[in-house]
Amino acid sequence: MSQSAATVQRVLRETRSVAIVGASANPARPSHEVWTYLQAATDYTLYLVNPTITGIDGIPVYPSLAALPEVPDLVDVFRRHEELPHVLADAIAVGAKTLWLQQGLCHERVARDGAAAGLTVVQDLCLKVEYARFA
Repeated sequence: MSQSAATVQRVLRETRSVAIVGASANPARPSHEVWTYLQAATDYTLYLVNPTITGIDGIPVYPSLAALPEVPDLVDVFRRHEELPHVLADAIAVGAKTLWLQQGLCHERVARDGAAAGLTVVQDLCLKVEYARFA
């Protein structure tokens, strides 16, 4: 599992769709900030995932990765550490290419198992910051 600048740049370049797992309607939450930035700054198709809400600002929120209308290239994760293995299992099950654990999230078993399943795994980096850095 590599998080070199070249790997991050490749992921950003090859990604067309992003699922934000743990999306929040609260503008103060990092997931909301990342979503609104990506909405404004990128051409990515964005999907919000949270089983506890149905919409944010008129945008549908899906209860799971499996409920999305397409397979996301990248799964951007804003969940607690103990929930990361479940998110990985869901990302593998739907066929995502990249599992991106937001800044502050590291899970060595998830990273190892994700890489073994063929996913690119990025840990402890903010998708918004990295996009802005390389865009």
